[in-house]
Amino acid sequence: MADSKREIERKYESEDSGLPDLTGVAGVAAVADKGVAHLDATYYDTVDERLAESSVTLRRRTGGSDAGWHLKFPVAPGVRDELHAPLSDTLPDDLAGLVRSRVRGSELLPVVRLRSDRDVRHLLDADGGLLAEVAVDAVHAERLTPGGGETQWTEIEVELADGGDPALLDKVEKRLRKAGVRPSASASKLARALAETVPAKKRPSASTGKPVTAGDHVLAYVRTQRDAIVELDPAVRRDAEDSVHSMRVATRRLRSTFKSFGNVLDRAVTDKIGDELKWLAGELGLDRDREVLTERLTAALDEVPADLVRGPVSERLHSWSSAEHGGARGRLLGVLDSHRYLALLDTLDALIADPPLRKAAGKKPRKVIAKAVKKDFRKVTGLVQQARDLEPGTDRDVAIHEARKKTKRTRYAAEAGGPALGKPAKNLVKSMKALQNLLGEHQDSVMARQTLRELSAVAHAAGESAFTYGLLHEREEQRALRVETELPGFWDGIKDRAASL
Repeated sequence: MADSKREIERKYESEDSGLPDLTGVAGVAAVADKGVAHLDATYYDTVDERLAESSVTLRRRTGGSDAGWHLKFPVAPGVRDELHAPLSDTLPDDLAGLVRSRVRGSELLPVVRLRSDRDVRHLLDADGGLLAEVAVDAVHAERLTPGGGETQWTEIEVELADGGDPALLDKVEKRLRKAGVRPSASASKLARALAETVPAKKRPSASTGKPVTAGDHVLAYVRTQRDAIVELDPAVRRDAEDSVHSMRVATRRLRSTFKSFGNVLDRAVTDKIGDELKWLAGELGLDRDREVLTERLTAALDEVPADLVRGPVSERLHSWSSAEHGGARGRLLGVLDSHRYLALLDTLDALIADPPLRKAAGKKPRKVIAKAVKKDFRKVTGLVQQARDLEPGTDRDVAIHEARKKTKRTRYAAEAGGPALGKPAKNLVKSMKALQNLLGEHQDSVMARQTLRELSAVAHAAGESAFTYGLLHEREEQRALRVETELPGFWDGIKDRAASL
C-alpha cells in the first residue's frame, strides 16, 4: 500500500524579486539553503479530465527527494491528502484503485508535463527542527494532448512540516505580503497549467444555479449523494474511519429519495437503480454492522464485574470480530472493483444528465415536496402505532425496525426539501433523527442478542461456560424494553411536527 501524509501548503505568485528574508518570522531561528532540485512530473487524467474536475491530481515525478507516483485528494483549501508510491513505469494497482470511482473504464493518459527548478529553503526552530519548507519554483508547463501549448511561471510554495503548527503559515504569509508577494490565483500547478495551455473549455455545469422547481431541488439532493459516493470510494478502499458508514448512508439517501419523490422522478426508471443501491448498501453493511456490534458488546462486557466473566469471552468476541472483518473487507474491495458497481455509478451519472422527470417536477417546490414528506411521515405514524399495539416479542421487534427504516426515509425526504421548506423541514429532520436513534438502539439490541446466542452456542460446543453470554443477553433485553417503554411518550412529543410543513 502506498504511503500517505497530510499536506498543508500555500502557494504564492513570485516576481523577479524572488524570496524575501524569512529569518524575521516569529519562531523561525534559521533559514537553511538546501540547494536546487530539478523536478520532472507527468500528470495523468482521462480525456475529459475527470480527475482535474474533482481537484484530484495524479502524477509520476522524477527528481527531488520523493520521486515516484503521487496521488492527491483535496481536504480543504490548502490541505490535501497525498499518497506516494515508488517510481515505476506503470501506475501501481493500489493507486489505480483509488481513482477508479472517477475514472471507471476510461484510460488514464498523460495530459501535462511540468518541469521545475526548485530552490529549497528549510525554516528551522531554535533546536534545528524543521518547521516548514519554502521553495521557489521556476515552472515550465507543456500540454501533452493534441492542440496543447506551453507556458511558464515562477511561484513560491510554503509547506508545513509534518505535525507543524498551521499558525506558522499565517506568520510566513504576513512576511511575504509585506514584501509584495500575493497568494496564487490557482489552487495547484496543474490547475494553472491546464488553464494556460489551452483555451478555456466550456465544461458541463454541475448546477444551473439556484433551484427553482421541485425537480431542481430533488436533483440537487441526488447529485450531492452521487458525489458523496464517488468521493468516499477512495476512503473506503483505504479503510478510513467512518468511511464505510458514510458511503452506506449516501446510498440509502439516494434510494429513499427515489422512493419519496416518485411524483418528481419516474419510478419506472429509478426503482431499478434503487435495487442496485440496495445491493451496494448491503455489501457496505456487512462490515459496518460488525463494527457496531463489536463496539456495543465490548462496552457491555467491560461493565460486567470480573467475577461474573466466565471463560474466554473477550477473546472469543475478538476472534469473531476479526474473522468477520477480514472476510467482509476482502469482499467489499471486490465489490468496489466490480463491473456492477462501476455500472451503477455510470447509471447515476446518466440519470442526472438526463433525468426522467414527471409533470410535478416542473411545479413550484413547496407544495410538491411537502406532500411527499407528509406522505412518508404518515407511514411512520402508522408503524409506530402498530408497534405500540403489539405485545413484546418478535412481531414488535419487526414493527419497530420497519418504523426505523421509514423514519430514516422521512428524514432524508425532509433533508432534500430543506431549501424549499425552510425551518419546518429542519425541525422535522431533527425529530426524525432523534426517533431514528431511539429505534436504532432497539434494533442494535435485537442484533446483539442474536450474536450473543451464536457466540454462546460456539462456546458451549467448545466446553466453555455460557453464563456470561446469558448475562449480556438479559441486559440487552432490558435495554430494548426501556426503548419500548420510552417510545409512546417520545412519539407524542414529535408526532405533530409534519403539520407545519
